[in-house]
Amino acid sequence: MPDDFDRASELEEAQRQRALDALRERCNFRSPSLAECEDCGGAIPPARQKIGGVTRCVECQAFFEKSRGRKP
Repeated sequence: MPDDFDRASELEEAQRQRALDALRERCNFRSPSLAECEDCGGAIPPARQKIGGVTRCVECQAFFEKSRGRKP
């Protein structure tokens, strides 16, 4: 018979899977990458473009990810 810990663990795993699935839907690594950053217009290095779906340079992507976590 499952106890509270088992149920909590199962719930956590299900929530994690939903979050990963949502992230995969938002990130389309099969689409072509941009050659220029959509934010600053700077060049995106060819090695980064190979990832697929890249739209920002490293610096702008880092700023985007940091600022997304903050509430206005």
